[in-house]
Amino acid sequence: MAFALHPYAHDPGAASYGEQAATALGVSPDRVFKTLLARVDGRLVVAVVPVSGALDLKALAAAAGGKRAAMAQPEDAQRATGYVVGGISPLGTRTRLPTLIDTSVHDDAQVYVSAGRRGLQVCLRPDDLVRVTGATVCAIRRPGRGG
Repeated sequence: MAFALHPYAHDPGAASYGEQAATALGVSPDRVFKTLLARVDGRLVVAVVPVSGALDLKALAAAAGGKRAAMAQPEDAQRATGYVVGGISPLGTRTRLPTLIDTSVHDDAQVYVSAGRRGLQVCLRPDDLVRVTGATVCAIRRPGRGG
């Protein structure tokens, strides 16, 4: 699996860490994916969507085989993944969780995700990201910004 690490100067005051990463790396926000944790019917799941969009909680619940989804509390996300909010990676989480990646992951030959800390992204092929995370690819993105 080929990948490349891309460090950049992180600004803790940035309104959106994902958009900051895209700007700092000079890539489209459609290619930079944020890692979010949600609870679907009470169980934690990982959702990966482009920073140019937002997570559709109804679509996430349906794709995960549940009825209701809500964003996880930051402390729950950090405890489950071993990463700090703003640097949560879908790769190498402390606890293996069901992972769902938006279908737009296949729109480009390479995508960026957090490499496990603020100010560091990893660029890799979408198929490698899906394989390594054991993810299900499904439509979980809605247009617009936000969690």
